[in-house]
Amino acid sequence: MLYAEVEIGSFLKARRAALDPAGLGLPGGINRRRVRGLRREEVAQLAGISVDYYTRIEQGRANAISDSVLDAIARALRLTDGEITYLRNVAAPRRRGDGDACAPGAVVPGQTVRPEIRQLLDAMADTVPAMIIGRGMDILAWNGLGGRVAFDLEMLEPGRRNSALLVFLDPEARGLHPDWQRIADEVVGNLRAESGRNPDDPRVCEVVTELLERSADFRRVWEAQAVSECLRGTKRIVNPVVGELVVTFESFRLTTDADQVLVTYSAPRGSDTEARLRDLAEVVAREPGAEERGTYGRGRRAPGEPVGLSAAAPAPPTAR
Repeated sequence: MLYAEVEIGSFLKARRAALDPAGLGLPGGINRRRVRGLRREEVAQLAGISVDYYTRIEQGRANAISDSVLDAIARALRLTDGEITYLRNVAAPRRRGDGDACAPGAVVPGQTVRPEIRQLLDAMADTVPAMIIGRGMDILAWNGLGGRVAFDLEMLEPGRRNSALLVFLDPEARGLHPDWQRIADEVVGNLRAESGRNPDDPRVCEVVTELLERSADFRRVWEAQAVSECLRGTKRIVNPVVGELVVTFESFRLTTDADQVLVTYSAPRGSDTEARLRDLAEVVAREPGAEERGTYGRGRRAPGEPVGLSAAAPAPPTAR
């Protein structure tokens, strides 16, 4: 079954299960309902389409789904704006009749960062941890502080420098993030939003597939079908060198670089975290070869070298 077929079915089932029939004026009662939320026939009735057609949509067997039908289903399920966008995007491959970009052996295109963006990262290196996140949540580039604010990115295999893989598969993730469950929920929300925008992107499919296979925690959160994107907020990080950091993160989409986001971390002036970030910057600056490393660091890739991950990739090494 195609990835998009699985996603549209799981999403619609989760959304109808989340609705309260009584709130929609529908009969309830524990003896009258074998499933939580709405039945398929009730969604079809509310959307004004046949039960057979809605069933085929939910099972991923319907091609050429019109915008009007998707809008009717969205109204019936009381979807939010973000959920409507996700539904439209994940239905798009079926509407186009595309092949399965998530099939084994699909080509994963490389991702590169412009020299001007690396220069921007370096300009912030003394005070602001920063990094560039690409498709599938790959960490494409970082400055000295960004590479050490949590995981030591330079010490990781290039294919394992990925925010989602690190949070769910690296053994040190829970120690670095005291609020690990919240971080995990945010990561899944971001990854699902991206999978909605780019349901046929091989890299997104590759990351999701590996996490579904290797992480029970990821499966649990992913199957909840929450569609949200967290682009700013606060994180607590227990840095191995300077101790606990309470940082504000902001994410900025690079309008001229498709699918790349600049993520920065900062702390209030005069706070303990600001002082600890300065201490961390001094530690990084004193390390051998710091001046020559620039944006990439010891493990940097040559310009143009792709970021990729195969299903057979080794487990991530322990980060310092």
